[in-house]
Amino acid sequence: MSASSISQSWLTALRVYTKPQALRMFFLGFSSGLPLLLVLGTLSFWLREAGIELSTIGMVTWVGLAYGFKWAWAPLVDRVRLPFLGTVLGRRRSWLLFSQCVVIGSLIGMGFTDPQAHLSAMIGFTVLTAFASATQDIALDAYRIESADVSEQAALAATYQTGYRLAMIWAGAGALALAAFFAQSDNQYDPAAWTFSYCVMAASMLVGVVTVLISPEPDRTVPRETSEQTQRRLTESRLRHPTWSDRKIRLSVWFYEAACLPFLDFFTRFRWHALVVLALIATYRISDVVMGVMANPFYQDLGFTKEEVAAVSKVFGVVMTLLGAFLGGIISAKFGVMKTLFLGALLSALTNLLFSWLALQGHQLTYLVFTVSADNLAAGIASVAFLAYLSGLTNVAYTATQYALFSSIMLLLPKFLAGFSGFVVESVGYSHFFTLTAVIGIPVLILVIWASHVKPQN
Repeated sequence: MSASSISQSWLTALRVYTKPQALRMFFLGFSSGLPLLLVLGTLSFWLREAGIELSTIGMVTWVGLAYGFKWAWAPLVDRVRLPFLGTVLGRRRSWLLFSQCVVIGSLIGMGFTDPQAHLSAMIGFTVLTAFASATQDIALDAYRIESADVSEQAALAATYQTGYRLAMIWAGAGALALAAFFAQSDNQYDPAAWTFSYCVMAASMLVGVVTVLISPEPDRTVPRETSEQTQRRLTESRLRHPTWSDRKIRLSVWFYEAACLPFLDFFTRFRWHALVVLALIATYRISDVVMGVMANPFYQDLGFTKEEVAAVSKVFGVVMTLLGAFLGGIISAKFGVMKTLFLGALLSALTNLLFSWLALQGHQLTYLVFTVSADNLAAGIASVAFLAYLSGLTNVAYTATQYALFSSIMLLLPKFLAGFSGFVVESVGYSHFFTLTAVIGIPVLILVIWASHVKPQN
């Protein structure tokens, strides 16, 4: 291939980033990523500063299991049209706007709750935020997949992840910086500072609200055979249950198609190989999720201030996240999703070893910069490839439900194990804990190689 042909090939791969749907995903990705750290990492820093024990902080992160069980109500998002909003905005955008408004309200509730005095109320608002955020993810994943062809999913995943990661940095470094700025004393716990910080985070969700309002509803084209099958099931149900009312028949068929068919379709297409695919999905992010829960308490216990953590994440974290997401999209387009998946899994495990090394170095700002930069680069590459992989597994007839199933499985095991992270740190220390999180990522590499040979049945 000539140099001009290679150059043209790269330009073609880059041009997809300028399309409206790719740019739209950047802002929607921001609204999707914002609540996550506010109920996990940033909240853990707040709780630790308020004097809450590490073991309690670890168990509080179990609210993140809402992301792991979102498949349970995904059929509602997939099939139910919200009153009024559904008529005005369409099914996908109405669910997006509704969930974003709930996130805004619950974040404000968290901000005005002091965990020292009202820990139970804080957990309640945190649970509500997590459920609303997970619902937003269900609708947004379906919106993203239905907005472009399969060939463009890696690029949409890249811009989505860029916005998502920037939001996480804003919800992490930004929230910490705001809490430090509003605090009246550097050495004393100030709940009012966290109130200001979380209210600013709630206002930041307006980025997603505005994007939803000015974006078009995706053109959801369901295969003709799917519609014909629905009509056949209605006819068969009427013959099988002649005494049932038409409404009851339609409801039973709707429930079967909404709650059962998405899962049956997946296992029908992949047969027993579905177990390999599900095992990969369940473990791919296990290293960084389990490690990430203890990252902020680790920084604080190592002696880093909120300002230092915020500065490192804001500057180096942003740059490396953007670079990682961009490289992930390009590498996926040029070399394939599975090879990029393997690279992302390998880098995620290796960067966890850097945290183990940092634990032995102590309060060294330069080492923190290097570790955070490498971690964000690896996360950007891995996340983009993984999103593209999951998008390619879905059937357009059951987009929201199937993707919710995949993304729920992706987080269920890692977040469950993350709930015990505080106990592990208290038992073996930070250095050994981070080493263990790297080791548990090794089986993932084997599963990626195995899954690369799995093809769906026609």
